[in-house]
Parts: sequence; C-alpha cells; structure tokens
Amino acid sequence: MKIAVSGKGGVGKTLIAGALAYFFAKKGVKTIAIDADPSPNLALTLGLSPAEARKIVPISENKELVESKTDTGYSGVFRLSFTVDDIVRDYSVETPFGVNLIVMGTVRSMGSGCTCPANAVVRALLRHLVVERDEAVVLDMEAGVEHIGRGTAQHVDIMLVVVNANMKSLETAKNIHELATKAGMKQVFLVGNKIENDTQEVVIRNFAVKNGLAVLSFVPFDQTVVEAEMQGDTPLQRGKSEALRAIEQLCETLTAKNT
Repeated sequence: MKIAVSGKGGVGKTLIAGALAYFFAKKGVKTIAIDADPSPNLALTLGLSPAEARKIVPISENKELVESKTDTGYSGVFRLSFTVDDIVRDYSVETPFGVNLIVMGTVRSMGSGCTCPANAVVRALLRHLVVERDEAVVLDMEAGVEHIGRGTAQHVDIMLVVVNANMKSLETAKNIHELATKAGMKQVFLVGNKIENDTQEVVIRNFAVKNGLAVLSFVPFDQTVVEAEMQGDTPLQRGKSEALRAIEQLCETLTAKNT
C-alpha cells in the first residue's frame, strides 16, 4: 500500500504519517516512511533522538550521491536514467519502531538551475519506491504534490489531506485535492485532526460537502500528544493516547480499502 499524507503546515500531518507507518509495521508489514517535507521531523516521530535525526543527510542535499547518479563529466549536462535501488539499501535509516526512514529534503522546481540533478534523483527514487517495490510506503509531504510526477502519482493508492477546523487549512486542502486529482490520484480523502469538539467536526464536514470532498476519519485533540512533543518524546510511546487509537483505526480502514 502506498499512502501520501499532505496538508497545511501545523495541522499535524507528520504525526498521522508516522503513526500510520508505525501501525503498518506493527501489523508485520515491511514499511518505508518517506519524509518529503521541507522541514523534516518524521525521524523524531519515529523514535530517533534529535542528535540521530541531525545526522541524517537528506537525499537532495547529498552532493556526492547526486553527482554519482547524474554526473556526465560535462558542465550543465546530467544523466536522467540511473538505478536507485541501492539508495534504499544504503541510505534508509532503521528506526526504533521497525520502520525504515528515507529523508528526501527540499526540492525546488525543475527550472531552478543547479537543483535539477537533485530533482532527478528524488523523483526517480520516489517512482522506484511507489511503483516498483512491494513494501508499504507512507509519504509525509509538503502542502502539494510537487515531489511526485504524474506517472508516480497514479500509483499512489490513497492521498490523505490532513486538516483542522481552521479555514486556511481547509482552503489549502481544497487546493491539494485539486492538484492530487489532476496528477492522477484516484482516492483523496480529508482527515480531521486535533478535533476538540463536535462544532469543529461539523465545520470540516460542511466544508467537505460544499466542495465535493470526502472525509475519511477524525482524530481527536490529545493532550498526551502535546505533552510528548513538548518533552521532545515521540507520541508513539504514549500507549493510552486517544489520538493514536484513532490513527490505528484509520490504519485498519486504509487496509480494508486496499483489499
């Protein structure tokens, strides 16, 4: 199963992505988590310490790796065809929860000069992970689908757009839904997160109905998650968390949709 998780910054999509990867791995499914957010934090959610997370060099910033894949020896000319299966083997990081993590790093537009080789490597790696491999893959993405080319997007099983009851979050979700649909993603759902009361749930449901969006799940606001993050811990260690129970149920729902 290939799951992409997106949403406006601050809505809690990294917790959703990390917890889903954790629960897939807990079910005995070999799982790869991909941090494709410009501000990568998935390593911390998956149980790595801040010091361990800082040691991870994002793929797009690994100059030696990018050059080894794309360099032709001619200035301004780089290879577009190369193997990437060794990147998964050599650059994925094993986390305490049994999930292998790959940090992609920031990728700008294809027209931004020197970042083109990094783009080529990241896009090839994403295609390899989504299209060619059998593991469960969970992508923690920025607020859009810029990392994923059309051919890769069509192989993502489900896009989850995480929202809260803030109108800016919902409008961003509407834009993401439009981009994802145009890119070929066939199943795009909203997931309401940090829900404190029925009023917030109603706001999200009404917005979804008005704009032709589908809501798949709601995750309640959970003080234990806030406290864990304040202390620099991963919320995944808080076994009695209501939010984690809701995400575990979301994992079951996604599994059922893919069978």
